[in-house]
Amino acid sequence: MRITGYRTLTTVQEWGRPVGDANGVFADGVTAVPIILVDTDEGITGVGLGPHTDLERIFAAIDGEDPRAVTTLYDRMLRQTFKAGHAGSVFGTIGALDTALWDIKAQAAGQPLWRLLGGRDRRVPAYASGLDIGLDDDALAAAYTVYARHGLRAAKLKGGLDIERDRHRLHVVRDVLTEAGRGQRPGLMLDVNEAWTRKQAVRHVGELERTLDLVWIEEPVRRWDAEGLAVVGRGIRASVATGENLTGLEQYRPLIAAAAVDVVQMAAVWGITHFLRVSALAHAYDLPVSPIGNHPVGLLHAATSVPNHMVSELQDLHPPVGITRDLHVEDGAFVLGDTPGLGVTVCEEEIGRYPRRSDVPTPDGPNVRPERAGRRLLAVADPAVTPAGRYVTPPPGAPTHHHHDGLPSAVPH
Repeated sequence: MRITGYRTLTTVQEWGRPVGDANGVFADGVTAVPIILVDTDEGITGVGLGPHTDLERIFAAIDGEDPRAVTTLYDRMLRQTFKAGHAGSVFGTIGALDTALWDIKAQAAGQPLWRLLGGRDRRVPAYASGLDIGLDDDALAAAYTVYARHGLRAAKLKGGLDIERDRHRLHVVRDVLTEAGRGQRPGLMLDVNEAWTRKQAVRHVGELERTLDLVWIEEPVRRWDAEGLAVVGRGIRASVATGENLTGLEQYRPLIAAAAVDVVQMAAVWGITHFLRVSALAHAYDLPVSPIGNHPVGLLHAATSVPNHMVSELQDLHPPVGITRDLHVEDGAFVLGDTPGLGVTVCEEEIGRYPRRSDVPTPDGPNVRPERAGRRLLAVADPAVTPAGRYVTPPPGAPTHHHHDGLPSAVPH
């Protein structure tokens, strides 16, 4: 079997409500989902969700190769970007291609990927993650009521701009999940997307912990600040979770060496081979791992095969436009199906019928760090209206087939 080419397209996720974090909100809830399809001479096509940055150059490393040699092809792609480096969205392109190759390998073997990778249990524990900072109390309670109906009893909220507002919103969700769980205390996490300094983080979380028991605080300071993450970890009771924006094993080493991370995270868009390697590294230090992202299908399959998987993020319960997945959610877990490969099907016709949307990226939003991040003196009480939060709405409509050279997705993780 040989790799013969690739195709790209972009669909959208329709959230039906505002989504965002401390850095910004997309008020219309429509976000881009770039896709890469890898073709072979035996008619098997693999699907990868991720950016198209520098795709032609990276694809040259695997063109004409046998796609079943996935892990060595992954290293070929890394070597292909040796001089310029593989960080950022380039790493997402490698991850998307890597995921597509694993999809091909499992399809060729006639097995679902979770089985091929050595998984025994098709169920993957999940937590609810609503990207919810733009929701008022009623919408917040309604969103997590839907998650609760699917059996989810743990939730991660977005916050970091106001202590009292974060406390109130965490209590709202705690009450929803406690009622759904018939009195069982839920797991609560808070994600601030690198919005604080070290002292701000300790003060903010310490105040929340007066009345709340947090499982983890996510990305309290900058992703590369190993010393700062360790300082925060020592100053609070909750675990420190981070890693979704780290690209490559070399970026995890200093954090683990500094005892700066308690829950090791990996973004779905970075690919399956990356997840497996980081999981092995974390396991060597007895650290749990947790995949991040709205479309973590590949990492869900891989999570069944690693001994230190804790829980996976569940954002939108519905797939993007034109995509179907052989999985469902019940009793608080993703349940993977038996379709060979990832179990992901792309309907190019349906995606092509979606109304066009401007290809010009928005200058603001969740993927753009606000100028005052880490330097705010006052709380931002209502991020939906304040200029300090830089909350914007992208152009109406949706993108169709094109190369996407921005971040892996318009959705914050």
